[in-house]
Amino acid sequence: MTEDKEFNRMMNGDLYHQTPELLEMRMKARDLLFEYNRLNYRDMANRTRILRALFGKVGKNCVIELPFNTDYGFNVKIGNNFFANNNLTLLDAGLIEIGDDVLIAGNVGIYTAGHALDPELRLKTGAEYAIPVKIGNNVWIGAGVTVCPGVTIGDNSVIGAGAVVTKSIPSNSLAYGNPAHVVRQFDERDKQYYFKQRRVSQEYLDKLANHETFHR
Repeated sequence: MTEDKEFNRMMNGDLYHQTPELLEMRMKARDLLFEYNRLNYRDMANRTRILRALFGKVGKNCVIELPFNTDYGFNVKIGNNFFANNNLTLLDAGLIEIGDDVLIAGNVGIYTAGHALDPELRLKTGAEYAIPVKIGNNVWIGAGVTVCPGVTIGDNSVIGAGAVVTKSIPSNSLAYGNPAHVVRQFDERDKQYYFKQRRVSQEYLDKLANHETFHR
C-alpha cells in the first residue's frame, strides 16, 4: 500500500512525499495538542496523560510547558526528569531521542525534517526527508536554539542561546553561535563559577558533596 511505502521511506530517512494517511497521523497528534494547549497550567495530571498518549516513550517526571507543538508525536522518545519551557517545537517526521535530565529553554525547535534542495524536484515531486536527532543525558539547551536534522548532542553539553546546531556536538562541551561550534570543554573551573565571576556557594557545594539530588 502507498501509505506503508511512504511511511517506511520517511522512517528510513529516504525521500518520500506526504500522503493522506501521513496527514491523518499528524491530525491525530494535533487532536491531542489541541487538548493539551488548552489545559489549565495547574492540571499536571492531564498534561502527563496526554504526553504519554502522544509520545513513543516518555519517562518519569516529564514537564513541557504550554504551548507546545509536535508533528507526529510517536517519533519522540524522552527519558526521565525532562523539562521544556514555553514554545517547544519537535518536528518529528524522524526519530527524536532525548535522554535523562535534559533541560530545554523557551522557543527551542528540534527539527528532523527537510525538503529537496533542487527546486524542480521539490516543486514537482514534493520530495522531503527526515533524519533523526539524538540528545544525550544531562543536556541544557538555551533559549531560541535551533537543532537541525541529523544532529547528535553528547551527554552533559550546553548549547548557548540562539545557536543554530547544524553539526553534532561532543559530550561535556559548551557550544554556541550560528552555526554552533564548540567553544570549550568543561573543566574544574565550572565547579567553582556558575556565571562569569560568580562563585558557586558553599551550600551548593555541600549538596554536591552529599550527593543530594533535586528534581523539578
